Amino acid sequence: MRLVAIFPLLCALVAFVLSLLCIFAGSRTGYLENADILTVNTSMLGEFSTNTTSSSGGSSWLSSLEGDLEGDINGLINDLAKKLNIHDFYSAHLLDYCEGYYTPLPISNATEQPSKNVTYCSPRNASFSFDPTAILESELDPKYNLSDLKWPSEIKDVVVTLEIASKVMFVLYCIGVGLTGLALMGAIVGFLVGGRLIAAMNFMVDLMAFLALGTASATVTVIAVKVIDAINQYGSEIGIAAYRGSTFMGFTWAATVLMLVASLAWLIECFIGRDIENLSAKY
Repeated sequence: MRLVAIFPLLCALVAFVLSLLCIFAGSRTGYLENADILTVNTSMLGEFSTNTTSSSGGSSWLSSLEGDLEGDINGLINDLAKKLNIHDFYSAHLLDYCEGYYTPLPISNATEQPSKNVTYCSPRNASFSFDPTAILESELDPKYNLSDLKWPSEIKDVVVTLEIASKVMFVLYCIGVGLTGLALMGAIVGFLVGGRLIAAMNFMVDLMAFLALGTASATVTVIAVKVIDAINQYGSEIGIAAYRGSTFMGFTWAATVLMLVASLAWLIECFIGRDIENLSAKY
């Protein structure tokens, strides 16, 4: 047994688990729902649209809707969401999306902070691409449409542009998980058998796993930034906002860094590992 192989073995093990979590996070209700790539907050959508339309003499249904809603701002938002048949938030994951409501209130106040209450996650789909426009269109009450809400077409344009990249991203994660699993098995062999040839092979496998996970992490980060920027830039006037999921980003980049560290550990083992063990044997 080669004790120096324990460190890259542990790195590969943790990276393998983290990369699997990236793929399956949010794949069903109650399973790592907070590890989302990004979240679109639509809890203020109707309220902003109502204010904008009423001040500019817009469509009659919004004016009537505004007149029917009374109470404080949280009551107003909740009533509008029910009228429009939409949820407070939509969170994107690698294989699906989840939706739900903020509890106890959609917005924070002096005593309470909103938290996510997920009520539904879509079926898992390997070719899934997050499209908030299509999701809202499918849920919106038939009496209304997104044009009434002044939904920006630029958001749809950005999502369509990045659709292919979203599908490639899933393939990259699958390759990364496969190579990380192979690196884990190689590390076990290196721990049991050892030798510079094994170390060199493990270095190559770990390096490829690092490149696959690194490319996947970079791709998902770029997609998240592009979609979030588009939503915040074009959707702020109608009350929608988006933000990046820090937990998912932590998972994916931690897995990437761990595979880089593991590959460097095997590279060091190739050159000085045997010398270190021989030196230790003398004493």
